[in-house]
Amino acid sequence: MIKVEIDEGSGFCFGVTRAINKAEEELAKGHTLYCLGDIVHNGQECQRLEKLGLITINHQQLADLHHAKVLFRAHGEPPETYEIARKNDIQLIDATCPVVLQLQRRIKSQYDNTASDKERQIVIYGKNGHAEVLGLVGQTKGEAIVLERPEDVTRLDFTKDIYLYSQTTKSLEEFWKIVNYIQEHISPNANFEYYDTICRQVANRMPHLQEFAKAHELIFFVSGQKSSNGRILYHECQKVNPNTHFVSRPEDIEGTLLKGIQSVGVCGATSTPKWLMEACRNRILSLGLVES
Repeated sequence: MIKVEIDEGSGFCFGVTRAINKAEEELAKGHTLYCLGDIVHNGQECQRLEKLGLITINHQQLADLHHAKVLFRAHGEPPETYEIARKNDIQLIDATCPVVLQLQRRIKSQYDNTASDKERQIVIYGKNGHAEVLGLVGQTKGEAIVLERPEDVTRLDFTKDIYLYSQTTKSLEEFWKIVNYIQEHISPNANFEYYDTICRQVANRMPHLQEFAKAHELIFFVSGQKSSNGRILYHECQKVNPNTHFVSRPEDIEGTLLKGIQSVGVCGATSTPKWLMEACRNRILSLGLVES
C-alpha cells in the first residue's frame, strides 16, 4: 500500500499569510474590498477569496476607481501606484510584505544617494514583469536593470559602478553565480556592491524540500502556474527526484502515476495554501490505491 505525506514546511510564507488575513478580516466586516492584482499567485486560493467577496482589479481599473477601499498585496507597488490611490481618494490596506518593503526602501535610498553618478547601474536579479520586481524598479524611476538569469549578467557594463540586489524569492545559488561573475569581470576603477536580499524564509525551504523529495518515490508539487517561487522550488525538487510532478489542482493528479509506488510526498510553494495540498492528498486517497 502507498503512504502519502504532506510536507509540513510547505505553504504560505509570512507575507502571504498576512495579506490574506487582512483581506479576510475586512471581508468579514461586510465591506466592499478590491485587491490590486491576484492577492497570491494561486488560482484556487484567489477563487476561494472571490467567493467571500474579494474583487480583483488591474492597474487601469484602479486609475478609474474613486472613494473605495483597496488592498495592496504582499508583492508591493511602485510609488506611482500610491500616487494614483491618493489622487483617487482610495483607502489603502497596505499588505506589502515587510521584507519587500524594506528592500524597496534600500533600493530607493541607493538610487537617491547615487543620483549624481549618472553612469551607475542599479541591478535587480528577478523576473521581468513580476509584481515585486515592478515595485522595485519603480523605486529607481524605471532605471534599474533587471537580470532574469545568471547568464544575463554579460549585459552589464563592467567599467561602470554596479549595485546588485535580488527579488526576495529568487535562487540564492544563482544570485551568488552573478556576484562571482561580476567580481571576476568588474574594472578595478569601478565600484561593485551587492546585497543578498533573498528572503530566508523562502531560501531555507530549498534544502528542506530537497530532503523531503529524496524521502519519497513520487512527489506532487502543488503550485499556481503564475508563481515564480513555485517554479524555483519545483525545479529544486526535480533535481533530487526526477519523479516530481507539477500540479495546480487535485484534478491534475493521474492515477497511472501511482502504479508500483509505495511512498508519495505532497509539497508546495510559498503561495500554496495548506487546504489545497490536503485536497491533493485526498484526491490521491480517492483513487482507491493508497492509505494515509
